[in-house]
Parts: sequence; C-alpha cells; structure tokens
Amino acid sequence: MPLSAKDLLSIARDYWRPDKHFNYRPENSPEEEKFLDLWELELKKMDPWRAFLRDLGESLPDFNIGNATATCDACFRCSVYPKAEGKPQPRRWVVVGCLSILAPVYTIYGVQYSGTGGERIVGIFDSLPPEMQAPAEIVAKRMEVTFGVSVLSRELAETPIPLIVEPKEPPNTTLFHALFISQPERVP
Repeated sequence: MPLSAKDLLSIARDYWRPDKHFNYRPENSPEEEKFLDLWELELKKMDPWRAFLRDLGESLPDFNIGNATATCDACFRCSVYPKAEGKPQPRRWVVVGCLSILAPVYTIYGVQYSGTGGERIVGIFDSLPPEMQAPAEIVAKRMEVTFGVSVLSRELAETPIPLIVEPKEPPNTTLFHALFISQPERVP
C-alpha cells in the first residue's frame, strides 16, 4: 500500500524541524541527531549501493555512472552521464536517481547544462527530454528490483510541507526536498 502525503509528512517531521530554534546553538536538534544516527546506520549498508552502481554500469555501458551521495541529503544518489568520447555535445545532461533513506521511495530527475557558463536547468520527474528517458527508465527499474522501493509520484513529491530543509523554507519546501534533496541541481 503506497504511503500517503500525511504518512510521508509524519516521517519527514522526525528528521526536519518547522523552525530555526537550534540554529547557532552548539548542540544539534533532536531531529538532526536522529538524521545523523540514521545515516550512520545507512553508511554500513554501502555495499549494496556500490553493487547497484556496478550493475547499473553494466546495464548502461555508454554512460558514466557516479555516486553522488552526500550525507547532508536524505538519499543515496547516482548520476548517469553520457560518455562524450571527445565529441562536443550540443547539450550536456545528467540523469539522477535518488533512493530515500527515510521512506521506501525513489525518484528520478534530470539536469541539463546550457550555455557556456554551465547554467543548470533541472527537469524533475516525468518531464525528461527524450535523450534522458531510456537511461532514466533503466535506473528506475533497477532501483525497484534491487531495493524494493516505489516511485514517489510527482503529485506527492510536490506537496508543500511546513518544514525547513536548508536552504528551503516554507512555503517552498516540498516532500521531494525532505525525502531526497533540497538542491537537486547540485550534481558533481
């Protein structure tokens, strides 16, 4: 049975605060302590994530696969870049797969780089350009099979929540930010 927005918000409240009462204090908030403890447990499970990345590389031989996980975010992240092989590309892009550590859900999004300054344009969820769709489908299928998770629908992901996930603050914070990452455009 899929989790509802209410269920997911309840989970997010365990790890994110609605206020800044602990900003500039020497101690962490109870929510941050719980988040750090969860990451400590999750980091002990890196072998399955590394195996997933290796398998993904075998399934996508024309792509570079990277581990974009950062423990300040609420997910494991992988990046899938097309191999350039010395050819200039008119548009550079990356497909990103996120596996939440807070709930049994994942999401896929894409980032396009445009212009000479490397400006990044994030296209989240089902609005991926055609060249990103095939690798995104493979990443999605592998996440579902390997980790037994389901995709977080766009509707649920865009649900506003009354929590702060730095640098996002209400009314701009969504379940996507709390369950995955607050700055999806940041891809190494």
